[in-house]
Amino acid sequence: DNNGVSISVADDNKTVADFEVSKKPKRNKFAFACSILASLASILLGYDIGVMSGAIIYIKDDLKISDVQVEILVGILNLYSLLMGFATNYAFLMVGRFVAGIGVGFALLIAPVYTAEVSPASSRGFLNSFPEVFINIGLLLGYVSNYAFSKLQTDLGWRVQKQTHGEGVWKELFLHPTPVVRHVLICAIGIHFFQQAIGLDSVVLYSPRIFEKAGITSSDHKLLATMAVGLSKTIFILVATFLLDKMGRRPLLLISSGGMVVILATLGFSLTIIGHSDNKITWAVGLCITMVLSSVAVFSIGMGPIAWVYSTEIFPLRLRAQGASIGVAVNRVTSGVISMSFISLYEAITIGGAFFLYAGVALVAFFFFFTFLPETQGKTLEEMEWLFGKLVGWRDEAQKLKRERKMNEANHQIQLGNNLTTDRRC
Repeated sequence: DNNGVSISVADDNKTVADFEVSKKPKRNKFAFACSILASLASILLGYDIGVMSGAIIYIKDDLKISDVQVEILVGILNLYSLLMGFATNYAFLMVGRFVAGIGVGFALLIAPVYTAEVSPASSRGFLNSFPEVFINIGLLLGYVSNYAFSKLQTDLGWRVQKQTHGEGVWKELFLHPTPVVRHVLICAIGIHFFQQAIGLDSVVLYSPRIFEKAGITSSDHKLLATMAVGLSKTIFILVATFLLDKMGRRPLLLISSGGMVVILATLGFSLTIIGHSDNKITWAVGLCITMVLSSVAVFSIGMGPIAWVYSTEIFPLRLRAQGASIGVAVNRVTSGVISMSFISLYEAITIGGAFFLYAGVALVAFFFFFTFLPETQGKTLEEMEWLFGKLVGWRDEAQKLKRERKMNEANHQIQLGNNLTTDRRC
């Protein structure tokens, strides 16, 4: 018995390849089921975002609230969800958002950590992307609800861990971090910050306004276009779940962030052309709609799911829960700031200027990912210790690990061949 491979003397015609252990282990069905069930809670966030993006059209008209109040109402869930996760005329709506924040907060804090803990290394990317999958399914359901409600209103006249507080962990993270922990923390905070700072939430939450600026005036048409946004986002996040463990985290992250630079700049260009023209420019409107759909698609194959996957798998086990919660906190605060400032931002620098600004942030994100984030696909926790610790010198360690893996594989092949030859002689 050699490393789990039984070799029989009777197998004289077999080659070394016949005795190789499969490199791709079978998926753990129990871990798979647990990951899906834990991630289902994330559907709350997507559903809330989807509903609010369309409902705000009617809320603004019915309650006669200002654009600043619209921003607060749209973005406040992110802050509520953060607070709940750690522990006037529209007052009723705010209470509802507050209650929703409880569920969203727990979902975002617990699901990624739990999934990372139960997932085998070979399936971490696939399983850890499920929170983002269900966020987008919820988003699409919210968009569908909006459109269904709009049609009913139009057609029928309806209105309607251990027992510890983790003090030592927090000290290790912030007061006395090792070079490895410091590098990991910078990467986790950075990836969550840039995931939201590029303004994708503004595209999703305010897509009806963006389409209105592009010349789509019908409420039904705006909601249909918004549903297309949700559908595009959901389809491509499903695609990403199958690419994460094949292509790796880093290539998808760089493709996604680089693509967002081009898409957001093009969206800003098309909206600027439309804003400076007195007539409807068909090609610019088509370009605008195409870029909105492309932005959610490109985001969903990389930056969307990888922020959750990457930030949970790079922390050592003793720091994972608290470290992941820091990432979630940064993510939600940034999302809240972005979604609560978009209207004010585009009124100050034009809507085209706002997306040029987001494109600039995406460019910074690309260089941040390229410089500081090593590939983690298939790496063990021990190998993570080698990769992290040198903010800009990790590439040398990655090359050493790659060479060592090749040598180990070659030695394993030689050992198998020697054992096979010995058994045949016997």
